[in-house]
Amino acid sequence: MKESYGDRIFLLMTYVLIGLLVLIVLYPLLYVVNASFSDPKLVINGQIGLFPKGFNLEAYRRVFMNAEIWTGYRNTVLYTVIGTFVNITLTMMGAYPLSRRNFPWRRGMMIFITITMFFSSGIVPMYLLVKSLGMYNSMWALILPSAISVYNMIVARTFLETNINEQIYESAYMDGCSNIKSFFYIVLPLSAPIMAVLVLFYAVYHWNSYFEAMIYLKDRSLYPLQLFLREILVMNQSDNVMMDSIEMDTSKFLVAEGVKYAVIIVSSGPILLLYPFLQKYFVKGMMIGALKG
Repeated sequence: MKESYGDRIFLLMTYVLIGLLVLIVLYPLLYVVNASFSDPKLVINGQIGLFPKGFNLEAYRRVFMNAEIWTGYRNTVLYTVIGTFVNITLTMMGAYPLSRRNFPWRRGMMIFITITMFFSSGIVPMYLLVKSLGMYNSMWALILPSAISVYNMIVARTFLETNINEQIYESAYMDGCSNIKSFFYIVLPLSAPIMAVLVLFYAVYHWNSYFEAMIYLKDRSLYPLQLFLREILVMNQSDNVMMDSIEMDTSKFLVAEGVKYAVIIVSSGPILLLYPFLQKYFVKGMMIGALKG
């Protein structure tokens, strides 16, 4: 089918707009990468562009020599893996019965569950609950309170409703397959696309989470990486504010400036590398499992 002149103009404008959006998204990330490998003096003077200048690995050397960075990495990986496993397990176990049309009180339970998306107890009641359950200053304080996302469960339920026919369940039931077996041998194998999407969502949440750790953890050996990153960034900003009133060693300030960018790259790198492996499932799962009116 031959494209008209108007279609060509529309496609050209679309490509230009998408290109601009890509540049807007990529430039901050590219700047941080270049700044982490560049001479801090050039970074402070605003001389960094699309490529690093004054190649320097001192910031990365200091980051990897910091024992607390490795402690944060260990804890973050642990929280992300265990937390994501708990999230996926509970989300799929909740989505499966709600996707079955013969499940009693399905509509009433969905209304009750959906209400929790809009009304929450608040920070103080949640803090008191976590402390009363003995989870304060433990790994479970970061995992169990956020063990399931209602929105993600609704997306998974919609995926199961639209992609697994009831006749499959009936055939499995006639062959002697129970609901538990149907869940493990039918639902989970056919739910790889939506599970990949949920893994990415939950993993990103756990990897970037720091507010819960700041509230529920007091032992620094349990701190996640993002909490150490926050301390480095906040302390560096505080030093900048006090430069006029307190004499500060210039070399120390320059190193701190480089470390700030290096820590950002080190902390965000693994989660960025995860996306390409899930991309083919991500698009498919989001389109099929999207909420439909």
